[in-house]
Amino acid sequence: MAAAARVAPKDYFTPQEWSPLSTKSSWKGPAMVAHAWIVIGLAAAMAMAFPITIPLAVMIIGARQLGLAILMHDAAHGALHPNLKVNDWLGEYLTPGGLVQYRTYHLGHHKFAQQAEDPDLGLSAPFPITRVSLRRKILRDLTGQTHFKQRWAPLFRRIGEKRPGESAPGLIWGFVKRRPRFFIGGAVTIALTAPLGFWWAWFVLWWLPSATWLPLVTRLRNIAEHACIPKDEPDPLRHARTTRASLLERMFLAPYYVNYHCEHHMFMHIPCYNLPRTHRLLRDKGVLSGMLTAPSYMDVMRMAASKPDRQDRGGSATPEKRGIVQTVIQ
Repeated sequence: MAAAARVAPKDYFTPQEWSPLSTKSSWKGPAMVAHAWIVIGLAAAMAMAFPITIPLAVMIIGARQLGLAILMHDAAHGALHPNLKVNDWLGEYLTPGGLVQYRTYHLGHHKFAQQAEDPDLGLSAPFPITRVSLRRKILRDLTGQTHFKQRWAPLFRRIGEKRPGESAPGLIWGFVKRRPRFFIGGAVTIALTAPLGFWWAWFVLWWLPSATWLPLVTRLRNIAEHACIPKDEPDPLRHARTTRASLLERMFLAPYYVNYHCEHHMFMHIPCYNLPRTHRLLRDKGVLSGMLTAPSYMDVMRMAASKPDRQDRGGSATPEKRGIVQTVIQ
């Protein structure tokens, strides 16, 4: 298995330029984790005080749920804190978790980016698709169908196909034990908010965002990063795409500098908060013109949905239909 071509920092930066880019701050990573949770808390408080703002809160919270996954991704690269033990603790307990398993999987994606062995290749392979297909995917995300198919359908399938000696309660209990944060977090939140009259808060302000807005923005971010990039792309400056993000896009779609994905693939150990500076330096050196970039997320979506609608196959060849589970972070 041939690994994807890589670049060396010395090819683009002097030691004086590289040192601050690669330096990991002892406070910026933890501050970003704290920021994500504070924004979630404030959005939830806003929705509980003013229920008319619930749709806005769902979008804000869903985007910060993605933000927490992005910060776990930084932890997988050892970039969330200079002390690896602190880095891994933050990445395991204050983000979605599963850091060790994710790190092994994700580093394989970097090693074989856009090559046959890339474990995420199936996410970008179907593109371009039709506009009809993209709208269908967006509808599935926003109505919770994607969430159900990825998170809950396997349980119901196992119950329907249980083996001799297995019982439905036993399978359900095993499912619950494998997701302690989801169920314990829900139980604790309900216990704390129900006496105040907000028994619904966890369902509406945590589960609903994770079942609707999070799958949507995860999908759109995945598309922006790797869709329409040829398999076996030989140029390491074109294994991933950097997309210019507006303030609103950073708030609701691309938090914590995740839009600088080409720079991340070029230099995967740079902390996310140093990616904008990396981008500017590469631009000043004239490197940006050779990198894969897009002026906006809308431009990428148009390209990703550029297949003529007459070629639409009714969703029969979507990644979900083929059993490819959409990853939270690439």
